[in-house]
Amino acid sequence: MNKNEGNTIMTEEVELMKGNEAIAHAAVRYGADGYFGYPITPQSEIMETLMELHPWTTTGMVVLQAESEVAAINMVYGGAGCGKRVMTSSSSPGISLKQEGISYIAAGQLPCLLVNVMRGGPGLGTIQPSQADYFQTVKGGGHGDYRLITLAPASVQEMADFVGLGFDLAFKHRTPAMILTDGVIGQMMEKVVLPPHRPRLTEEQIRKESPWASSGKPAGRKRNVITTLELDSAVMEQINIELQNKYKHIEDTEVRYEEIGCEDVDYLIVAFGSCARICQKTVELAHEQGLKIGLFRPITLWPFPSKILNRYADKVKGMISVELNAGQMVEDVKLAVNGKIPVEHFGRLGGIVPDPNEVLEALKTKLRI
Repeated sequence: MNKNEGNTIMTEEVELMKGNEAIAHAAVRYGADGYFGYPITPQSEIMETLMELHPWTTTGMVVLQAESEVAAINMVYGGAGCGKRVMTSSSSPGISLKQEGISYIAAGQLPCLLVNVMRGGPGLGTIQPSQADYFQTVKGGGHGDYRLITLAPASVQEMADFVGLGFDLAFKHRTPAMILTDGVIGQMMEKVVLPPHRPRLTEEQIRKESPWASSGKPAGRKRNVITTLELDSAVMEQINIELQNKYKHIEDTEVRYEEIGCEDVDYLIVAFGSCARICQKTVELAHEQGLKIGLFRPITLWPFPSKILNRYADKVKGMISVELNAGQMVEDVKLAVNGKIPVEHFGRLGGIVPDPNEVLEALKTKLRI
């Protein structure tokens, strides 16, 4: 695909690939320093694609299959502490095993990129898609008061785009960022425009852009110490206050969402990821029946677009949260509207994906349209 920009012709690289493959390609092109993971369906193609790309021979990126998920997240912890662009990926049970390490990384105020391609649970569950890790991700799956910037892609293109965005937000705020997706988006194939290649940072650039990192001690600088242990309760409280102030700043500045057909509507569907894709068709079907329905898609699940939804609660008669779970994001929707209007939930479990007509019937029944 060619685009004319002034007198310059820019050629975009368009590929047909899975969402998981798009993440791998985007990571290499972003200039990531390292990937540490462990295979689990339905995300294994991320590591498999990275192995096929051999980035260690081109960019110098390290790609390593660790001996376990616990080992992988602690390798990320070490790499992040050095100011490196490092990442890991897994699927639901594997992310559960990483929770202690994620809490450590958040407490150490270290940037990294995490990817969860969700599958049905609880337990080993199924390899089919789910969105039941919402609570685990946005409420803090590990111990302590911490948060994860959480991006929810709804297309293969966004799987690629959110790699760079996730890394950029993680380094901007010195905190882990999560791409929370599911087996539908991870396994589906679509056309994607890959991002341009960016060179990996040199050690000198890392020391300049991440002066907090344990990347070597230049003359005249104090020794950097990265730790999450503090036995003085008063000091630990100040550390927590610093984290909470950072999270408040992120809530004020990093909210992202998409509004689809939300002008002059009576009811609102709220959905993220693959469910948002399904609900786009539901909105079309509703319009054919003369129903004024819009779709609101949170792109950041944390920070959640609560203020925007609260304003919609002054305009519409009701909302329904559509999710592949028993009802998780619906709690944040209810908190956002603060009792102004009815909020209902519709979801399927065990890896079953609803069709657009099923969603429309649920909306009409639950909101009594």
